[in-house]
Amino acid sequence: MESRGEGAGAGRVAPVPFRQFVVKVNSRCNLACRYCYMYFAADDGWREQPVSASPETLRWIARRIGEHAAAHRLPAVSLVLHGGEPLLTDPAVLGGFAERVRAEAPAGCRVHVSLQTNGTLLTESILGVLAEHRVRVGLSLDGGLAHHNRRRVDHAGRAAWPGASRAARMLAQPRHRDAYAGVLCVIDPASDPIEVYQSLLELDPPAVDFLLPHGNWTHPPPGLDGAAEDTDRATPYADWLCAIFDRWWHDDRRRVKIRIFEECLAALLRLPTAGGLFGLRPFTAVVIETNGDIEQIDSLKTAYPGAAATGLSIAHHTLDQALRHPGVAARQAGAAALADACRRCPLLAVCGGGHYAHRYRAGAGFRNPSVYCADLTRLIRHLAAALRQAVPS
Repeated sequence: MESRGEGAGAGRVAPVPFRQFVVKVNSRCNLACRYCYMYFAADDGWREQPVSASPETLRWIARRIGEHAAAHRLPAVSLVLHGGEPLLTDPAVLGGFAERVRAEAPAGCRVHVSLQTNGTLLTESILGVLAEHRVRVGLSLDGGLAHHNRRRVDHAGRAAWPGASRAARMLAQPRHRDAYAGVLCVIDPASDPIEVYQSLLELDPPAVDFLLPHGNWTHPPPGLDGAAEDTDRATPYADWLCAIFDRWWHDDRRRVKIRIFEECLAALLRLPTAGGLFGLRPFTAVVIETNGDIEQIDSLKTAYPGAAATGLSIAHHTLDQALRHPGVAARQAGAAALADACRRCPLLAVCGGGHYAHRYRAGAGFRNPSVYCADLTRLIRHLAAALRQAVPS
């Protein structure tokens, strides 16, 4: 049986309550993106999930979130409507669910709701329904031009770009601006970083989040096959990001937020981070599947079948019980759950060991440096140099 990633000392760390609740309202997608970690990775458990969450499951989810927020006196929580493609579910159902969560939350607890979509099903009327229920919309793109999105196709192999670009133009309009959360973009190191960046800027998003493709030591991401655990090898992802950072830092950082840079800069300045990307702050997100299963973050599905499972369900277990799961505890254990090499690293407080899913190696679990270790090292040092130049010692 594979290791679940329990770190030494994880059980001695007081659990930190969940603050982000990723709800899989629909387990299917109208696209078949060639790199998707949900449908083309090690875990195909999605096949056994109901297509959509039932009204009863949604009621239980709202109740458990409210209980958790009340028990821990949370001032705010984040509800993320996810999939699959969440817009395969009636937007009126999504809006009603958002309102139910707000109704179950204790007085004084703000519920921030967002939805992540590929954009192909988005219409003016759907945006109107979502806006009525204060649901912000994030758009998944691989760049702002058709050829950047060549791997984003439907099940018949047809390009998703026409629908996605229409959604991007719609969201950028002034009347929808308040509902626009930003763009998620998975990095393709073979693409031209400045072309991708500039093309996204031309779509005028309020924020961009560049994502490292999910991979690990057993199934490396593109361009890192056969990578050794040292910092002397090629760093295609850092090179790609550094090119964009230099342009953003000098010209655009007041125009658009880029999360990967802002989180790294915050960690370098010893400021709070969101957790999970940079720094050692405990990770506070949990996933709930369409059948009500409570799971760890679903990027773990890239490791092996069942890696994200907790054995708990929303109708029979509280979210506090999920906090005590060994895998969740390891995500919150800070340096205690990291590999020896990470704990000795001078960049530990900034890097935080990298994304948890990227540390996996078959037979050794998650107690390894990130497969992106060299890239993270170069990226952090590049941003640190920019900070030193900007802030006189």
